[in-house]
Amino acid sequence: MKVCIVAEGCYPYVVGGVSGWINSMIKAFPDMEFIVLAIVSNRSQRGKFVYELPENVSAVYETYLDDYDWEHRAKRGKRTNLSVSQYRSLRSIVLNRNPDWETLIDLFQKEKFSIDDLLMGADFLHIVQECYEKKYPHIVFSDFLWTMRSIYLPLFLILKTRIPEADIYHCVATGYAGVLGGMAKQMYGCGLIISEHGIYTREREEELLKAGWVSGIYKNIWIEQFRKMSQLAYERADKVTSLYEHARELQLDLGCPEHKTQVTPNGIDIGRFAELPGKQPEDEKYINIGAVLRVTPIKDVKTMIRAFAFAKEKVPALKLWIMGPCDEDEEYAKECYELVEVLKAQDIVFTGRIDVRQYLGRMDFTILTSISEGQPLTILEGYAAHKPVIATDVGNCRELIYGGGEDDCGTAGILTHIMNTAELAEGMVQLARSKELREQMGECGYRRVVSRYQLTQMQETYARIYDEVYDMMYEQKYEKTVDWDK
Repeated sequence: MKVCIVAEGCYPYVVGGVSGWINSMIKAFPDMEFIVLAIVSNRSQRGKFVYELPENVSAVYETYLDDYDWEHRAKRGKRTNLSVSQYRSLRSIVLNRNPDWETLIDLFQKEKFSIDDLLMGADFLHIVQECYEKKYPHIVFSDFLWTMRSIYLPLFLILKTRIPEADIYHCVATGYAGVLGGMAKQMYGCGLIISEHGIYTREREEELLKAGWVSGIYKNIWIEQFRKMSQLAYERADKVTSLYEHARELQLDLGCPEHKTQVTPNGIDIGRFAELPGKQPEDEKYINIGAVLRVTPIKDVKTMIRAFAFAKEKVPALKLWIMGPCDEDEEYAKECYELVEVLKAQDIVFTGRIDVRQYLGRMDFTILTSISEGQPLTILEGYAAHKPVIATDVGNCRELIYGGGEDDCGTAGILTHIMNTAELAEGMVQLARSKELREQMGECGYRRVVSRYQLTQMQETYARIYDEVYDMMYEQKYEKTVDWDK
């Protein structure tokens, strides 16, 4: 069985989070061949892997959301002329009226033309004019036209992607990855699995509503674009997984058929966190707080720093270890360094990239201040090391701390609201002042990760899913080849 992992903006270019999950998934099936179809912003990222690829990864293919038009021709006067059915399919996508993805995918996969010519041509102009007159006649048309071109350029580049053949496509999001999966399903009759760690459409909505680069009605237009792409993924998928029940409910709200959905929690190799190095002599005078993260805005490191500065005024022995890469958003990292200086905060260490196992045993508890998460592996890793956590109420953090369903493991940390400096500071003070509470919560977390979030459990679940989808694929192919009338 050959599985193609389709991922946007993560593996194998970024450490941690979804990338770490993909890497562990591939390693969990050493006898299975994997290929990776990676979606990145442009060719400047080409081949810049931060992971050493597992031996069972046979190839990595890249596709770009912003790229040179390689099929552009020198004849500038020529424009792409669509057939009636092709025109209707493009119109159905732009106007979002029962989108005809099948014809559109055939157009981009089977015809040779310039994307630039299509976007600048009469057909696209007429469709955009119709959309404008029906929905948005109160805004400036020239702005609307250029916005629509910018929205459809990355989608058209994705639709032009030459997709490697595999038995199963496993897309680690909907969005552009889901479009590639839907294309592969049409082209090869393969199996298709969608696994969402965060709900892609909801995350893009949140980002757009906060974004400064897009305003007014254009936010809604972008949101509609992501919704229709995700709908394609849900419609064509054989199985759609999520990390926890509330995420599955969001998928249902977005139109995913219920019979396709399944909750599949993350899992970690608990054995990797056994017998970790403990506190060093220089640690004895400190209460160490560990934050394992990428220094990026979504992790809200600034609020963490402010909260720590307040907490340290009450508990001078506190020390904060910010463990993870600082080069993914260098401007934000610089702002974090400057904030430390402005606050004159002492005992904050930025380690950069590290092997978390060399540090986690030295920590007294961990902290996560993200404004968006799925089911954070860093919390599970902390639990495997018997460390409680302070976390914001995002993704599945509430259930990881308090448990859910028949879970009776107990409370494994402190939950706070997003960007709430006072609550975070109070949580740090509370755990710092009680070794007994830290140890009690740490053991609750350990029991929880052992009972529900082990890598072997996740591996068994996905082994069943791969087998089910593989069998469904061959049943569908058999039904198409057999002539039951003979």
